Amino acid sequence: MAEPVWGPVHRDIVDLLADHPADVPAVVDHLTKLQDLLVRLPPLEASCPLADFNRLYLVITESVLDGLYDGRFADPVFLSRLDVEFAARYFDALRLWTESSSTTPQAWACLFERMRGPDARPLPSAAAGVNAHINFDLPFALVTTFDHLESEPVDGSDQHRDYLEINAIFADRIPMLRRGYLDRWQLIIDMLNGDFDDWYQGELVEYTRDVAWRNAQKIWRCRHDPHARDGERARLDQTAASFGRLLLSPLGALLQ
Repeated sequence: MAEPVWGPVHRDIVDLLADHPADVPAVVDHLTKLQDLLVRLPPLEASCPLADFNRLYLVITESVLDGLYDGRFADPVFLSRLDVEFAARYFDALRLWTESSSTTPQAWACLFERMRGPDARPLPSAAAGVNAHINFDLPFALVTTFDHLESEPVDGSDQHRDYLEINAIFADRIPMLRRGYLDRWQLIIDMLNGDFDDWYQGELVEYTRDVAWRNAQKIWRCRHDPHARDGERARLDQTAASFGRLLLSPLGALLQ
């Protein structure tokens, strides 16, 4: 009999993934519970590559929730719905992997495959998760959100400005998050580099999220054409998977 995908925490993860969170506080709750389970996953346990990404995702989502409570966004209904749709795609990918489904997006599978070793370095692991979630999941989450709200992705709109505001959250949180993945000797090099590493990684996130917005606009125009939409899905999945494998390769370890 095949060993459960998630080993000793398999049943707990299956139960957690049984439903979708309905609002941003529930997304935070799901991510928190998932993190507690991932760090217990053998053989890597606390160094689980997926846990490295999930921790980053949790911190950013907590910051988004704080922003919603503080009135930071012009259209909190849009931002909340996007956060829920965005998270649903991550949890769906986890669910498909749990079921050993061949339909698991390759953008995510390349990271999930590393959970039983060989271990990947923390920063490339987190980057691979960000790559899958932004380059593959985010455009479709945007399209589903706009469709639900009977709106559309228009440059310069309140929704677009709120979307760009998330870049500011990343920029604020990246320094702390990135240093949390570094060893002591790497922290020394990081200190010598000053703010450069934080700056270019912030610029990379901003650029990547802008590409996701453009891809969402492209998908939006063909959303009623199943063939064209499936083509976009396959293209984005393949592109994100190729970049994810590079991040998780020995070359990608140079990120850290």
